[in-house]
Amino acid sequence: MGLSCTLIQDSIQYLQWKIEGVKLQGTYKYILKLSFPIMLGTAAQSIVALSDSIFLYHLSEQDFAAIGFVGVFYLVIAGIGFGFTRGGQLMIARRMGESKQEEVGRTFYAMLYFEIILATIMFFFLRYGASAFFELFVSSKVILLKSVEYLHYRAYGLFFSFTGVAIIALYTSVARPSFIVIDTVILAVSNLILNYLLVFGKFGFPAMGIGGSALASTLSEALAFFVFVIYILFDKPARKYRLFHLPNIDLLLMVQQLRLALPAVVQTVIGLGSWFVFVSMIESLGQRPLAITNLVRIVYLILIIPCWGFSSGMHTLVSNLLGQKKFDEILPLAWKTAILSLSVTLILAIPMVIWPHYLLYPLLGEHDNGLFADSVPTFRVLLVIMCLYSTANIFFNVISGTGATYFGLKLQAVLTAFYLFGVFYVVKYTDYNVAYAWGVEIFYWIFLFVFSYWFLRSNYWHTIEV
Repeated sequence: MGLSCTLIQDSIQYLQWKIEGVKLQGTYKYILKLSFPIMLGTAAQSIVALSDSIFLYHLSEQDFAAIGFVGVFYLVIAGIGFGFTRGGQLMIARRMGESKQEEVGRTFYAMLYFEIILATIMFFFLRYGASAFFELFVSSKVILLKSVEYLHYRAYGLFFSFTGVAIIALYTSVARPSFIVIDTVILAVSNLILNYLLVFGKFGFPAMGIGGSALASTLSEALAFFVFVIYILFDKPARKYRLFHLPNIDLLLMVQQLRLALPAVVQTVIGLGSWFVFVSMIESLGQRPLAITNLVRIVYLILIIPCWGFSSGMHTLVSNLLGQKKFDEILPLAWKTAILSLSVTLILAIPMVIWPHYLLYPLLGEHDNGLFADSVPTFRVLLVIMCLYSTANIFFNVISGTGATYFGLKLQAVLTAFYLFGVFYVVKYTDYNVAYAWGVEIFYWIFLFVFSYWFLRSNYWHTIEV
């Protein structure tokens, strides 16, 4: 549930399109055309998390269970860095729409400086405070030690991750996202290779286990970052943004960006934080339930990618329609996008959830047939979750597209609180298995859809100014 909220959808491109008068289309074909590249370009952290989980699955169940816990925690930290770029994106898009391209560089560097400061703070927390923090949530000494070992190497990746999302925010804001896809491919391929070398110690490299997986992810992020920097150096259109003129730190501009980004950051913390708390509760049930949850999480991360792309593409279309004052076309667009999202998700989900052993065999092999057998009930619950998620998340993101971000934030916060209470009750006060704990998420998406649809049927959002 929480992972969907890492993508607080981009509210930036519509500002440029609205001012320049570009009329976007709401047809099925155009929705697919707009959404598909976004699906590829927004999956970077999920790809890294998947690679880490797959290789550690082959190492041992302890390592596989540990990455299921600490990997989610790191996604929370990475999501905070991503969320803080929202303010910079919005301001860069405004400068582009106002034909003030020379101001783009100054706005970008304010965002970049803040990300570097934030990465430094988070680095020291992960290196020197994470162990004490994890002791509040983890009952297994083995999981605790492996989690700390992972973060020992993974903490260095924050500098490349946080500065990288600032660069991605820049190129998304100026509507030139094509190289983001290429850089994501570089990240994914290098991470796979480095995981193979460092987890198992191939071709003379040391066998580092979970620490090697963390180092592989950090090095692949560093490589992707430097490749993007090289691209910028040879990118002639970037010169008009004055990216090669290093400005002084502008505290006022940083504060303005922070104010704009806060709703997105809070939503990220609530969303991913709830997932972290959920995994912590499952960890208290034992190593096998945690391993089951991580196995299902691998499939979850794959299946939510289509909805990410459709949500982001739909978000842009909603914003453009609002700029044209075409309020009556918003709900039909939401239904079209929801139908596409559900259809694509089901095409992937039905075979993967019903026959996970056969489809995941090329990645996971037969390391532990018992784990697959024990995971079958949870996979069946996941199929229901994906049906609801792929629809409800579309309507929820229409809310942020209309500019009603604070209503969306309050709705998410309230429903997340009830969701966590439900999981806590199932885990602590019943004898139900891990599948029932996952099943609580079904009610989360039902209520999210109902309240999102109710809000969009009202006229309140027609008057919101962004």
